[in-house]
Amino acid sequence: MALSLAKSTFFSNSIFYLPKNGIRLLISFSSFSSSSSSSLPVDRVHHYKGRQSVLASALELGGLKIYKEEIVRDDPTNNIPDTIFAKLGMQLHRRNQHPLGILKNAVYDYFDTNYPDKFDKFDDLCPIVSVRQNFDEVLVPADHVSRRYNDTYYVDFQTILRCHTSAHQAELLKNGYTHFLVTGDVYCRDSIDSTHYPVFHHQMEGVRVFAPNDWEASGTDATSHAAEALKKCLEGLARHLFGSMDGSFGLWSDRTRNIEKKW
Repeated sequence: MALSLAKSTFFSNSIFYLPKNGIRLLISFSSFSSSSSSSLPVDRVHHYKGRQSVLASALELGGLKIYKEEIVRDDPTNNIPDTIFAKLGMQLHRRNQHPLGILKNAVYDYFDTNYPDKFDKFDDLCPIVSVRQNFDEVLVPADHVSRRYNDTYYVDFQTILRCHTSAHQAELLKNGYTHFLVTGDVYCRDSIDSTHYPVFHHQMEGVRVFAPNDWEASGTDATSHAAEALKKCLEGLARHLFGSMDGSFGLWSDRTRNIEKKW
């Protein structure tokens, strides 16, 4: 999907989907071409106050202490059970010996090698976000099914557990980050079966903003330049993770701009 917005080009829905033994990681990458650019902050790796630990009635998320009674409440707009609160502090993707942590670090290695000192990394952003961050700022329609109480965990009518790491995109862009990776656990009100789990899957979000001098030097328009750079990045990442690709293993579609991987 490509959207043209305020002199920017946005590519989304380019993914690696890696299900194995019930463990899922969705890696989603986006590229923006913009008529303006922001300076990058010096610090490239962002961890907050250590690993989160689940306590009996409180946990630490993104450096903030969150109490159970703030999240699990006797409120008609709240639909978060104790079992989901207990999942909030696990952060499997931050455990270096866990399959999710191993895969995250492999992706980091690819970006550090091929885009040195370019991408800021965030893996400890709080999963409790506003409805505006999760839906409005990423242009989810007001009547979209994902907004329903049957599909999303609501703390109250304006606060939820993020459904995707895209909930942090707008805030990071506003704060001047133009190249970043966001990794985190995301939540969906699914019934547990062989392919579904309420901690819907873990997700990695990649965003890059292109400035005019990027595409002008290539002699192409902004859309073509961003699309080609995105394709090159994703195909390189696929080779880094899986080795040589062939037509039966990897797919790049000009229509959907998707790469899908399945085990």
